[in-house]
Amino acid sequence: MSIIDEKSPKHCGSKQQQQNGNHHLKKIKNNFSSSKKLICTFSTFFTSILFIIILIWFLLRPTKPQFSLKDTQITQLSSGAGLLNSSLQLTLLSQNPNNKIGIYYDDFLLYATYKTQQITVQTPLPPFYQEHEEKNLLSATLIGVGVPVAPSLGYEVGRDRSSGKLVVNVKGIGRLRWKVGTWVSGSYRFVVNCVSVMDFGPVVPSGTLMSKQGSHCSTTI
Repeated sequence: MSIIDEKSPKHCGSKQQQQNGNHHLKKIKNNFSSSKKLICTFSTFFTSILFIIILIWFLLRPTKPQFSLKDTQITQLSSGAGLLNSSLQLTLLSQNPNNKIGIYYDDFLLYATYKTQQITVQTPLPPFYQEHEEKNLLSATLIGVGVPVAPSLGYEVGRDRSSGKLVVNVKGIGRLRWKVGTWVSGSYRFVVNCVSVMDFGPVVPSGTLMSKQGSHCSTTI
């Protein structure tokens, strides 16, 4: 006696659908695995590059630039009706103390203050690049025409005339970028503050106040 094993068409169709489903699921898993490997590879590469940049940055330890006033002259300083006219000429020494890092100065504005009051407009210096351990002399003329000032400024000038000394602050604001090899950093804001002390002569504005003693400036980044 022979036994006949016969499968119904319904049973065969169900098995075929299951095989197709398994194949589709396997394909999805393979695609997901490939995407996961690609993301991991990219993440590892990006992390490595970032680590190298940070390591180089900390090993080189960029030092902020140094500034000093070489000489300062005030050729005009007169006030009336709450308005001030002033003219100031200066030479500023800029130094990059880093031996492996260059500096791009993208923006650099200079202005003068007296008794915390701004007495000149902001004067821009041309953008420049400073090599490793390089020094640059920067000359500028700062002018103020009809600058509004406090009524007490005249009293302050008279008191300084009596003491024989005039103290003026030269300030700078700008943005710089560090350069290490071929890599250039993002932009950083910096502030410079210089103090100039001059002998107060008896005739201002017809006379000229001058200081050639020079002074170191503070720099904040």
